[in-house]
Amino acid sequence: MEKIKIQTAAAPAAIGPYVQANVLGKLIFTSGQIPIDPATGEFAGDTIEAQTDRSLKNIAAILEAAGSSMKNVLKTTVFLRDIDHFAAMNAVYAGFFDADAPPARSAVEVARLPKGALVEIEAIAYIGEA
Repeated sequence: MEKIKIQTAAAPAAIGPYVQANVLGKLIFTSGQIPIDPATGEFAGDTIEAQTDRSLKNIAAILEAAGSSMKNVLKTTVFLRDIDHFAAMNAVYAGFFDADAPPARSAVEVARLPKGALVEIEAIAYIGEA
């Protein structure tokens, strides 16, 4: 099996020695997405709600570039700078997934995130029909 690099202008470019995502077989592994708007290169906002929304939109764009979608997400990991933001993040997050078949998820508080982001989210998804 060959690993395939995914790159799309619809999500922020990698700022280090990594890729937006890799595909192996039918699985897609995204890099963590912080709330950078690819059109401006700036944060999409300074609230946890705005930053969660942008981070998930970045993931959706990467999945689309790989031939998948948010409905095919199997697992996410959410990194929060402040775990007290969990409920507000969760309210936005829920809107991106089917309530009857959401992905597995871990959510953890971390000391710092790149560029001072409030949230970073990564995902594992598959290519194919749900």
